[in-house]
Amino acid sequence: MKLSVLDQSVITKGQDARMAFEETVKLAQRTEELGFTRFWVAEHHNTNGLAGSAPQVLISHLASMTQHIKVGSGGVLLPQYSPYKIAEDFKVLETLFPGRIDLGIGRSPGGSYETRLALTDGLKKSMNEFPRQVGELQQYLHEGSRVKAYPSVQQPPMTWILGISHRGARVAAEHGTAFTYGHFINSSNGKRALDYYHTHFQPSAGLKAPVSNVCIFVICAPTQEEAEEIARSQDIWLLEVERGIDTRIPSKEEAANRIFTAREREKVAENRKRTIVGTPEKVKEELQLLSEIYAADEFMIISNVSDFEDKMRSYELLAESLLAGEAG
Repeated sequence: MKLSVLDQSVITKGQDARMAFEETVKLAQRTEELGFTRFWVAEHHNTNGLAGSAPQVLISHLASMTQHIKVGSGGVLLPQYSPYKIAEDFKVLETLFPGRIDLGIGRSPGGSYETRLALTDGLKKSMNEFPRQVGELQQYLHEGSRVKAYPSVQQPPMTWILGISHRGARVAAEHGTAFTYGHFINSSNGKRALDYYHTHFQPSAGLKAPVSNVCIFVICAPTQEEAEEIARSQDIWLLEVERGIDTRIPSKEEAANRIFTAREREKVAENRKRTIVGTPEKVKEELQLLSEIYAADEFMIISNVSDFEDKMRSYELLAESLLAGEAG
């Protein structure tokens, strides 16, 4: 099984964006040492706790601070941008870091209506144009259009579509891109989406056979009790994000002192369907089961907890359990 990382550069209360980015760099360097396959950063806007608003910039920095791990976007919000410009950006990255760049794209609006308009400079763009944009992006990447996206590269970055339903899987299959299923957002549609993708995949200039992975929240610790304690900060964070209250992660102290209402306990239990929390043995068992259900051999791990050392140790325990003998 392959393991990769999705990192959202989340800010813990009492810290700032600079500290969040420094931790993202440290995590990329350490997971590279541990044998993880790829390291992706997300794109979020108009939110106080998610520092990564410009993945192309952060990708360049991370690639320069690591040696061989693939670095990419999880993902660029294509509906807000020009496919031509995205192709140029990622060809530049590929030229600077040959063979190490992934281009993950998503259909997400990127925030509120006002935020979308700010991103598009007031242009009201339809989300329904996403399939067309994907097709044009593929043409620009592989120089199949009259207008060329330069610089020319020997092998353009692999395009990944990030999806949480069979609709995203269909676009990925029809356009011959790789596909990432966001189990950490929606735990109920993954098998249908991935089955559709693998069954209906159409080869393209960029990819001859289907390639997929699954992204999931994971918190791993030496004991179940410790894992549960660490997970409280992420549980609270998800509650507050969903309510639009705050996207910063609560401190360890705040998490320890928080008393959940009955409704919040129900919501935490529902959110845990998107998460694996436990010992290395438990996490390994559950990932192997999901691997069989999803027919996927690569998982992207996301962990949004308050203490960076807890987060780092979680990835280290995962590597010890699932990547033994594979670290470089």
